Amino acid sequence: MKALVYTAPTSVLYRDEPNPIPASDEVLINVEAVGICGSDMHAYHGRDPRRVPPLILGHELAGTVVAGPGAGRRVTVNPLITCGVCAYCISGRNNLCANRSMIGMTRAGGFAQQMTIPASCVIDLPPDMDAHHAALTEPAATALHAIGLAMRALARPLPEIEVLVVGGGAIGLLTALLLDSYGCRSIAVCDTNALRRESAQSVGVARVFDPRDTVYPEETAELVVDAVGGGTTRKAALAAVAPGGVVVHIGLQDWESEIDMRKLTLAEISLIGAYTYTTADLRASVSALHEGAFGDLAWIETRDLVEGARAFADLDAGRSRAAKIVLVP
Repeated sequence: MKALVYTAPTSVLYRDEPNPIPASDEVLINVEAVGICGSDMHAYHGRDPRRVPPLILGHELAGTVVAGPGAGRRVTVNPLITCGVCAYCISGRNNLCANRSMIGMTRAGGFAQQMTIPASCVIDLPPDMDAHHAALTEPAATALHAIGLAMRALARPLPEIEVLVVGGGAIGLLTALLLDSYGCRSIAVCDTNALRRESAQSVGVARVFDPRDTVYPEETAELVVDAVGGGTTRKAALAAVAPGGVVVHIGLQDWESEIDMRKLTLAEISLIGAYTYTTADLRASVSALHEGAFGDLAWIETRDLVEGARAFADLDAGRSRAAKIVLVP
């Protein structure tokens, strides 16, 4: 089969790879569409020690089961492979399973014509669902999970508060779209990439600005979602959040940083880390995407998998207007 293989930092090659053979508890999937995630970009830059080349990356996908249980089903997947028996798994919080592994990280992922995954990770799609839209289930579930955590901590409902989303990539944009569908009437999105700002502006659910040119008023937003996760964005998030407010941290651009613990304490800020999603979040996101809760998704860009190396290079250089590039094997 053909696959896009991460071979070294800043190098991904489209080449022949052995056809995957599913184990007895696995399914074989023909991949129809697969998105490039920010974590794939971290690997591309050589910044993720968990992703060791040579490796087929990719974990945001949709396709059809061609071998194994349920052959013929159109599916997406939970890319987290969990044990199913620990306290977190049996309580519905399988994203926190200490024994988890992941496609595109510890085993081959979806940047290929075919891939295997345990049958327990498969999530059914509506038969008529567009594969390019279904490939956004994973990032959409990340946004849905994060906002679900935020709503438990907020003092007031979403339609009554002001929200700042830091980062106009796929997670940030999907977060803004989800907030809009929940009735939030005051949403701002900031991003330093002009092309990303244009894309976010075209969606029409938020005020969009460049944080280098426009300073967001301090202590204004009851909810701040950091969809970047850098030292600079964490500092900006804590400056923007109002007393008693909530900061949800999704991004993982930088792994270590200082935060303003004095403000966190004196202003009773809730700082919440949001990691991926549960299986329930993924199923809910399939329904939300199919029903249009995230809009028409016209901002997605599709390219053939053979063009994957150029797609990675364009994302790296900031040349892509799209918040999400979906590759088609």
